[in-house]
Amino acid sequence: MLRSVYRVAGVVATSLFALASSGAIAQERINVWFTRAFYPAEDQALQDVIKKYEAKSGVKVDLSLYSPEDIVTKSVAAVEAGNPPDVGFGLTYDFRVTGKWAFEGKLENLDDIIKPIASQWLPGPLSTTWLLNGKTNQKAYYAAPVEMQLMHINYWIDMLQDAGFKESDIPNDWKGFWSFWCDKYQPAARAKGSRVFAIGHPASVQASDTFYSFHMFMNAYDVEIVDENGKLVLDQPKNKAGLVKALADYAAIVKKGCSPASSVNWGDVDNNLNFANKTTAMTHNATISIPAAQFDTMNRATSTAEQKETARVNYYQKIRTRGFPEKATGGKLPQLAAVKTAVVFADAKNKRRGKEFLAFFLEEENLQPYVEGSLGRWVPVTKRASVAPFWTDGKDPHRKAVQQQVSEGIVFFPFTRNWKFTIVNAENVWGRATARIAKDGVAPEKAADELIARVKQILAQ
Repeated sequence: MLRSVYRVAGVVATSLFALASSGAIAQERINVWFTRAFYPAEDQALQDVIKKYEAKSGVKVDLSLYSPEDIVTKSVAAVEAGNPPDVGFGLTYDFRVTGKWAFEGKLENLDDIIKPIASQWLPGPLSTTWLLNGKTNQKAYYAAPVEMQLMHINYWIDMLQDAGFKESDIPNDWKGFWSFWCDKYQPAARAKGSRVFAIGHPASVQASDTFYSFHMFMNAYDVEIVDENGKLVLDQPKNKAGLVKALADYAAIVKKGCSPASSVNWGDVDNNLNFANKTTAMTHNATISIPAAQFDTMNRATSTAEQKETARVNYYQKIRTRGFPEKATGGKLPQLAAVKTAVVFADAKNKRRGKEFLAFFLEEENLQPYVEGSLGRWVPVTKRASVAPFWTDGKDPHRKAVQQQVSEGIVFFPFTRNWKFTIVNAENVWGRATARIAKDGVAPEKAADELIARVKQILAQ
């Protein structure tokens, strides 16, 4: 059996690609499941990688694409049945299952493909895939970082101007920022006859946007949820006091009518829709999908000339992307990042080839076009891609803003230190707590006590 040599991120490594008889090659296959892309360029980049891999290895890739929700439910069912695909990439794997699967020994150790190219990743993202296997009580790279999701704020410049304000009027201190939109912008806009709401504020139990945004509010008050070893510290006096303040701030936006009443029942898409319809002037969102949708319309062959021009004006002139204001305690508020993960399953039928395919996909020349195909919705996790012209040429206002956010520092979710927080997130205790204040009228202190008690119950399971 002959062995070929291939290059990964500039490092020459011995390939896993094995040449066999043409009959054997024609029969060998791997099963790959991916989240269906939001934009055609993403799917095309993935197809290009697959074609290159098939041509190089002789292995046939059977690709299945699923919605973000379906890939999780189908993957969980397949893992439990002992019949998973060889490779899986789900946009919410990290939030919901990656750490759990690693702990249960359901994922293949990827040290042999990650460690040789570890230097290609930015500091931070790789650490989120260094996970504990509960069966061996050892940590290893049980997942591969593909891309990052960050929290952003979008607002309509023209709506701000119509109410009589300039962008420079927006304060950057924590209290001043939220008060500006609720207590100054909204009354001014309504005085001019508009029924607009200042903020599209996800506040439902069912929306992942709620717990993502609420973690930013906790970070604004320097709330620590777990320590470096994943042990709960949220119940410590300092952290609990910050939690109470974050809950009060988050619920107040809904209670004072600064966000549509329906926001307590929103799904993940509803803050985008309300913003696009100009029902709200500002929203916070866990990707730049709002401007990216305009960019997509602007460049779609099926869009009319009028649609393209409207989208172009929206993208370059009317919609602004920025980070959150400064922390309530003062200073820059680090950006909260979620690292999207690809895995090889321990019970996969052809996990050797699955690892081979994943290693090929992670090569810079393959991964970078895939991430860029998202039109900025997802952020690079590798050094080379993060300084590519796509992000750094200064021509795109939204990508430029994202780069500025990244430069100000990144922090990660507590589930990267304790996988049981995936259960906490799935139950969305954060959204339940804010709803207890906004809908049921309980005091923030009581909502905090209930939240901490429930988190402790989950961690004790």
